[in-house]
Amino acid sequence: MDIDAFTAVHAAEWDRLRELSARRRLDGAESDELVRLYQSVATHLSTVRSAAPDPALVTRLSDVLNRARTRIAGAHEPAWREVTRFATVSLPAAFYRIRWWSHAVTAACLLVALVAGVHVATSPEALAALMTPAEQEEYVNEAFASYYDPGIGFAGVVWTNNARVAALSVAGGITGFFTLFVLYQNAASVGAIGGMMAAHDELDLFLTLITPHGLLELTCIFVAGAAGLRLFWTIIDPGHRKRSVALAAEGRALITTVIGLAVALGVSGLVEGFVTGSELYWWLKIVIGALVLAAFWAYVYVLGRRAVRAGATGDLAEHESGATVVTAG
Repeated sequence: MDIDAFTAVHAAEWDRLRELSARRRLDGAESDELVRLYQSVATHLSTVRSAAPDPALVTRLSDVLNRARTRIAGAHEPAWREVTRFATVSLPAAFYRIRWWSHAVTAACLLVALVAGVHVATSPEALAALMTPAEQEEYVNEAFASYYDPGIGFAGVVWTNNARVAALSVAGGITGFFTLFVLYQNAASVGAIGGMMAAHDELDLFLTLITPHGLLELTCIFVAGAAGLRLFWTIIDPGHRKRSVALAAEGRALITTVIGLAVALGVSGLVEGFVTGSELYWWLKIVIGALVLAAFWAYVYVLGRRAVRAGATGDLAEHESGATVVTAG
């Protein structure tokens, strides 16, 4: 192919496409012309690459097409806008959609913890099964309180562990049973420790040290469990969607939930690292923990309700997740 002749024949179209791409406003006819020229020049570029790959001409046509593509499709939103939308729409919507699951899991886990605590506190056999008397004395009088060592290092360790548990609870939802196991083990363990502290007349110390950070920390674990169970329930009851489509959509939304829980657990870790073990008054520590928890649920209910009413689900947008094939039934 004669590159010079090819250029002479089509140069006017390339220049016209560049001109239309640079205009700030286009009327209907010009918009149609822009799309038509874009398709035509794309064919020209393909022809040049296959028949006579001239580097200069390939670069020229690629540049023209890139400008036209941006003009047609629109520029990509700045990253900060996506982050803002995620924080104010996608994430609260994902939390809000599983709010009743979260409250149900919370109630069930608190019941398990209460039963376990009362059992350990009132049963010498159950108390002895936890630790030897010497180990109990050492744990109650020293280890429990000394565990909460103020500092960023401690906060980081706590955050890493809790984020791992939350992620496993969500991911394990595909089986259903694993999430239930994690929730039961966590609730029974907390209840048993509380029961042991109560048996040694140190229930006030237990509540003072676990409440400031535990309000949000345990809530995050409960929400993670609720998300996992919601994923399992989607397998059982996908609704009007195909099971594979429903599971994929729910799975993507729960990835959003995991990210949000990681952030919330980071806040809980900071409270545990800098408030729980600090020299602040015990009542002030609890107030701080309660305010952090209240802020979390206010975020979920205020922004989440608004986002869901606007149609948000926590899933990716269609252009990110891929178009859904319409099916009957």
